[in-house]
Amino acid sequence: MTDTPTAPAPAGHRPLDVPQRALEVDLDQAFSQLLYRASLLQRLRAEEAQTARATQRDLLGILVEVDDALAALGLDRELVLLGRGTGIEATRRRLLGRLAKAGVRPMRLEGLAADPALTEIVGTEPRSGVAPETVVRTVVTGFFWEEEVLRRAQVVVAAVPEPAPVGEPVLAEDVERALEPAPVETEAEEAGPTEEPAPAGPEPADAGPTDADPADTELEDGGPEAAAAPVNAAARATAAPPRARRKGTAAGGRRKRKK
Repeated sequence: MTDTPTAPAPAGHRPLDVPQRALEVDLDQAFSQLLYRASLLQRLRAEEAQTARATQRDLLGILVEVDDALAALGLDRELVLLGRGTGIEATRRRLLGRLAKAGVRPMRLEGLAADPALTEIVGTEPRSGVAPETVVRTVVTGFFWEEEVLRRAQVVVAAVPEPAPVGEPVLAEDVERALEPAPVETEAEEAGPTEEPAPAGPEPADAGPTDADPADTELEDGGPEAAAAPVNAAARATAAPPRARRKGTAAGGRRKRKK
């Protein structure tokens, strides 16, 4: 090292003693080591800040989910009837106020085009006069955190309405067939087919007078009940089958001839 001229010390002051070790230090090398240590500390500081921000982001995401739970509780009819709805809504407003101080704000996307970076499409609705993929309804609210997206929104977008179905073309033959007068039905056709009479069986032979009971013979001979005999005989002849009448007639005839 070369000695550099130094200014004379003021009166009454004695120059400091410089250790010999300090005089032997390489200043360039020492300065490079200081720069390396400073860069290392700066990198560690950035990693710590990134970790702290990630932790903060997770905590804010949990608070956003708490807001979803409060919103769902505010729609519960039983809690509303019990008078808890006002308290739940007040708690939710306070939570949103705290989130706003931390830089968290909800998204307002209705009427805007769906951006994949901000939204997640969960359904479509046919809307006439609305451009396709325009947000028409928000299912789950999204949130910004400062300049970042804390949570994407789940939305329903507009879709093109389906055209009305076009009917088949009408042919001229179909029109002529439709204009033809309907056939007039006659009385016989309206009455339907007539039933043919069933073939008659063989007629029974004439059995003659029906006197099947010996009491009737005595009545014919002049008994006290002869006047009522023809009526009783006629009734029995009507109720009895043809075979019985023939047998009765034959027996009566033999009795008369024997007499």
